[in-house]
Amino acid sequence: MAVSSSTPIRILIADDEPIIRLDLRELLTSLGYDVVGEAADGRTAVELARKLKPDLVILDIKMPEVDGIDAAEALHRERLAPVVLLTAYSERELVERARRAGVAGYLVKPFRESEIMPVIELALARFHEVQRLERQVVELQEALEARKLIERAKGVLMQVHGLSEAEAFQRMRRLSMDSRKSMREIAEAILLAHQLESAGRTNEPRSSLPQHD
Repeated sequence: MAVSSSTPIRILIADDEPIIRLDLRELLTSLGYDVVGEAADGRTAVELARKLKPDLVILDIKMPEVDGIDAAEALHRERLAPVVLLTAYSERELVERARRAGVAGYLVKPFRESEIMPVIELALARFHEVQRLERQVVELQEALEARKLIERAKGVLMQVHGLSEAEAFQRMRRLSMDSRKSMREIAEAILLAHQLESAGRTNEPRSSLPQHD
């Protein structure tokens, strides 16, 4: 069964055995994937991933210089691509290292054609889901920070102009609409202006005290 997509999934493969790379390339190509690069060690695989920006990387677990798990950790840390680990090993220590490195899937040697596509598709799905969740976390953090700034800016308007909370919010909202800026930008401007005004008052020279003869 071949991949049904107008844009083939781009895959980088890394194994220190040329015959394994050749077999894997032929299998992936026959399934409709686009093998965009090959590497014989983990260090080269990471460098190629940075350059080629593949959709997925398949790494052998045992390679010279940098092994597959260390390379997977670097790829995961930089969010370059999901990693499928190619291995003939099942030691608990290696499995635990791979899990901590963010490996998204496994292919066990000798691999069969029927196993490749499900593993790749699941790894891609997991990677995209993690990306979606990370974006949500960032958006929530930004929304929370914006809300804190808006609350502080409302407090400044209430204190300086004697407004109610609702009036302060409406003033900020009107400024946002008139200037076509976000509420966060308006809040930041209000807080900055208040800070500068407060600093100016603090730095004003004090009047000299009258001297007695």
